[in-house]
Amino acid sequence: MQRRAFINHAGLAGVLAAGAAPAIVHAQTQLRWRLASSFPKSLDTIFGAADVFAKKIGEMSGGKFQISVHAGGELMPAFGVVDGVQNGTVEMAHTAPYYFVGKDETFAIGCAIPFGLNSRQMSAWMYEGNGLKLMREFYAKYNIINFPGGNTGSQMGGWYRKPIKSLADMKGLKMRIGGFAGRVIERMGAIPQNLPGGEIYQALEKGTIDAAEWVGPYDDQKLGFYKVAPHYHFPGWWEGSAQLDFFINQKAYDSLSAEYKAMVETAASHAHVEMQARYDARNPLALKQLVAAKTELVQFPKPVLDAAFKHAMDIYSELNEKNPAWRKVYADYAKFRADQNLWFRFTEATFDRYLQSAKL
Repeated sequence: MQRRAFINHAGLAGVLAAGAAPAIVHAQTQLRWRLASSFPKSLDTIFGAADVFAKKIGEMSGGKFQISVHAGGELMPAFGVVDGVQNGTVEMAHTAPYYFVGKDETFAIGCAIPFGLNSRQMSAWMYEGNGLKLMREFYAKYNIINFPGGNTGSQMGGWYRKPIKSLADMKGLKMRIGGFAGRVIERMGAIPQNLPGGEIYQALEKGTIDAAEWVGPYDDQKLGFYKVAPHYHFPGWWEGSAQLDFFINQKAYDSLSAEYKAMVETAASHAHVEMQARYDARNPLALKQLVAAKTELVQFPKPVLDAAFKHAMDIYSELNEKNPAWRKVYADYAKFRADQNLWFRFTEATFDRYLQSAKL
């Protein structure tokens, strides 16, 4: 018996020495998590990033780590996911951080602020600048660790029952607008409304709101806004890009094995890249179809953009004075934005302007 036990132990020692033990041990680890999304299932781009993430986790773990994805409202309200993750009601969420500026304005910097970074610049700040470090320090007080989970790219400027021809047209405008931009248009005389994506069409149809922004042609077409508000403005100055995040309960994340943590990071990065690719591939055709359906494309007048820019910068300065968390993150963000725009001025912007004016 002793000899047999020794052989068995020796055999296990050999396996351990060969580095195969983690596969044996962790193969026994079955995990089931729930992910609460802030988005409706009908949007295969923005909601779909969570599906891409969960599917990749399942594939990499051989089906041992399963994550069920739930649309906004299924487990909790679309705007209740931070509380849900913080309290451990769900292990994770997929959302737009700027929905939660009511908790702290700093949330917006991790997603989109008016006249902020574009998609490439945002990813650069997150992965190669101080973005991820600074935002994780901020989210820690909510018991959350974040992973970038997609970007919409630059957005359109929303749907309007009547076109915006001057700054005066902003007065009294009731507009569904996400995140920080509501504070800016409020100073322009408009009345911001914060509604989940699934409720916007009905509000437009009933006249509860006069205008609404969501993302861009592909998503907006699916939600049918062009049927009730035919004037489609551009650019979406409040979202030069909008980064979505996977928010994970810190305790749940800490309980993962090193292998599962690596899978989470890898799957999130994959979903992050794929979301942007989907938008870039699908928006052009959707825009053509919207124009064919009698949508009117309208560029914001420069005085409107100038006023929005001034109000945004004023708000940022005010926050620097009264919100230490904002001041810490925004100082780094603003410097990165200045450097990026200097670089893009001589490269991307010049190249894009020329090519867009050429006959292709």
